Formats: sequence, C-alpha cells, structure tokens
Amino acid sequence: MTDTIRLFGVPMDLGQGRRGVDMGPSAVRYAGLQERLKHLGYEVFDMGNIEVHQAEELSDVLPADVKGNAHFMVEVAAVCREIYRRSRECVKAHEKVIFIGGDHSISIGTIAGVAQNQDTGVLWIDAHGDFNTPETSPSGNIHGMPVATLLGHGPELLTDIGDYSPKLRPEQVVMIGIRDLDLNERLNLRKSGIKVFTMRDIDEHGIAAIVREAINRLSAFSTLHVSFDLDSLDPEIAPGVGTPVPGGLSYREAHLLMEILADSGKVGSIDIVEINTILDTRNATARIAVELIASLFGKSII
Repeated sequence: MTDTIRLFGVPMDLGQGRRGVDMGPSAVRYAGLQERLKHLGYEVFDMGNIEVHQAEELSDVLPADVKGNAHFMVEVAAVCREIYRRSRECVKAHEKVIFIGGDHSISIGTIAGVAQNQDTGVLWIDAHGDFNTPETSPSGNIHGMPVATLLGHGPELLTDIGDYSPKLRPEQVVMIGIRDLDLNERLNLRKSGIKVFTMRDIDEHGIAAIVREAINRLSAFSTLHVSFDLDSLDPEIAPGVGTPVPGGLSYREAHLLMEILADSGKVGSIDIVEINTILDTRNATARIAVELIASLFGKSII
C-alpha cells in the first residue's frame, strides 16, 4: 500500500517582523517538492494554501486580558485553529502531512493536531529556542513563542487551540541546532526540562551521535514530528531566512540528520518554515528545503 502525503501551504508572515516568508510555500512548490516525493513512491496531494490575511488588512490589537506584547495574536490564533483542524484530519486518516510556512508560529497549530490523543515526540530543529511569551519577548513576534505556547505558557488564545493544554510535556521535545537565545528565554528554557542540543554539542560530539541520542530520548513515542526552521542551517547555504545566525548546520550535517530520522521509520509529519524569498539567492533556500524533506522521507545515496 502506497503511503499518502498531504501538503498544505501556510503563507503567514504575521508572526515575525520581516516580510517575505509568506512566499515560502510558492518557493518550495516551485523547487519541485511534490514531484520529488512522488519519485520516492508516495501518493502526494497538494491541498493548496490555508487562508491568511495580510498585515495591511488587520488591526494589530492585543485582547484586553493579554499582558505583554504579541503582534497579530488574534489572526495568528485563527490561522492556527484552521491548521489544527487540517492536521487532525490527516492524523485520523493515517496520512503523513507536510505544512510549508510561513513563519514558525504555524507550529502551534500543526503540533496541536498531531500531538493530540497520541504519543508524539517532537524534534525542534532551529537556531532559536522559540520559548518566549508575550511577557518575555523583546520583539512581540509570535514566531519566537511556539514552544512555550505548546507547553502551556502564555495567553489562552494561543495555548488552548484544540481545546486542550498543554499540547506537549518537556520530555516530548528535543531541540537541535540552538545557538541564539534571549536572556529570559535562556533562563526559562533551562528550567523547562526540555533537552537542548546546541551547536557546541554538535561540534563536540558530531551530528550523528546527537541525532541518535535524540531519537533514543524520544523512543517511548510511537510517532515523530519534525519542526524544521531553515535558519538552523548556516546562512552560507541557506541565505533566504529572516533571522540568520552564523555557525549553523552544514549541508551534510543537515542531510545526515534527516537520513537518520528517516531510518527510524517514525516520522509522520513536518513543518518547514521561515523561507524568505526576498532575502534568498535564486531560490537556493527553498531548493535545499526540498532536498532535506526528500532525505527525511527516504531518499538515500544507494
């Protein structure tokens, strides 16, 4: 029986401060994602884009009961509720699902859907911890808040998507590639109980050892979700991201990470986010995203 993969674009840039990631879904499609997955033997259905209003159409007003700073929270929450609904449909149909962002705030909805009523481990591959709340965030950009939100920290408008909270326990999350944290975010992440592998850990131990340890830590969970931010890669190979940080994963480190995850046979879903086509060079970042997704879903050298 052929495995089914459903693709959803989420052209949202409301969760971050630089315009351009709303064009990420188009860039990834143009780079040939659907054809690459079909070549690997999957039945692939592109379900189009989830509707997202443009910033110019919206009023950036916080609900009266929310303290702190979080831009476009009402619209981000609405989009994430729709993502949650689509994600749940795929889980119930036993289909694999790929959500193409857009900014990383979309993972509030994707993970809410795949983690409900099942044991799901989450690999958070990112330069950043995304563990702020409206009260700790220096910028108010919600793409820096999804992990905290999924663990139940923050306003109910975001934490209660899917009508349950928290979505995740700390032992369900492993972070890889972290190298840029805000001060309060660093303190709260240390207290959280989440296992964090920084770029120093990768430098010292090698990506293969780190990924195998991550899988081992999540061995109790039957399914894995991969939340992949392209800024986890070094900007020299992935220039088209809004918040680049030097010293990221190399081309081969990223592929080996995905290949080892594929070997586990447990990956059921992924969100791939933060491709900013305005800042990219000849769609290079979208192309490498497609290559990495192909490795995650079984492309091998031999």
